[in-house]
Amino acid sequence: MLQIFKSTDAGMINLDQVENGAWINLVNPSEREISYVSETLNIPVDHIKAALDEEERARIEVDGDCTVVLIDTPVPSMNVHEGGIYYTVPLGIIINDKNIVTVSLRENYIINEFIERKIKSFYTFKKTRFFLQILYKNSKLYLQYLRNIDKASGLIESRLHKSLRNKELIQLLELEKSLVYFSTSLKSNEMVLEKIQRSNPIKMYPEDAELLDDVIIENKQAIEMANIYSNILSGTMDAYASVISNNLNIVMKFLTSVTIVMSIPTMVASFFGMNVSVPFQGNPHAFTIIFIISMFFSVILAITMMRKEMF
Repeated sequence: MLQIFKSTDAGMINLDQVENGAWINLVNPSEREISYVSETLNIPVDHIKAALDEEERARIEVDGDCTVVLIDTPVPSMNVHEGGIYYTVPLGIIINDKNIVTVSLRENYIINEFIERKIKSFYTFKKTRFFLQILYKNSKLYLQYLRNIDKASGLIESRLHKSLRNKELIQLLELEKSLVYFSTSLKSNEMVLEKIQRSNPIKMYPEDAELLDDVIIENKQAIEMANIYSNILSGTMDAYASVISNNLNIVMKFLTSVTIVMSIPTMVASFFGMNVSVPFQGNPHAFTIIFIISMFFSVILAITMMRKEMF
């Protein structure tokens, strides 16, 4: 999909052709769309296709008058449940003298925020500011998803107290996997941000430098949160694996105790069921007497086991 936007006095409008100061957004583009953008803006095809490779690492590259930045953005999995699992995909941002191009393999929440005009002080012709706004929203999105992961882990933990199944542990494992993706991607993004700050490959005004500082701070906060949540989740999984095992032991102990208590009536009935002379065999109330004797010893045993916390 190819979309072309441009900010005007009347607001942002959609265009059919590329113009100076326009923003070109590519989402899972076809070869024809890639060729059109490449030829129109004189951008090498490899720079556009780099963002379409899910394994591509975050980096920044300057090629003549073209600056290519690849960052990792968080996206929810298509089979999200219980707060969901997340992973990261590359987002390509290509800046030349007259235009800015964004490239992604699938629809991106961050880019949609700009398309839906939810970002204040956003203009397509202010390429550096637009670029930094994307980076800032990306760091904020990491923080939002990290909070979602924390809430999801809390809900799962509340069910683990009484659980004997592996389902909850598997869900925690999925969340931990998301945190690993986030931590790795955030560190890669951090290197890109530090290189931008250090080498200044894009012309920046003083207010742009301040925004870049804010982006770096938000990214560092996201890294710290991801590491903290990952450590907590790892310890929680180990603890609750023991809890599940202990819950199972409690159930087995209860069932064993019940079996022992119930064995007394069975044993007494077995004695009186033998084909030999037994007490009370001529008594019309023999069954009641035998039943009371069995229950008496069963109750005594049950009380003794309860006092020893075997129930």
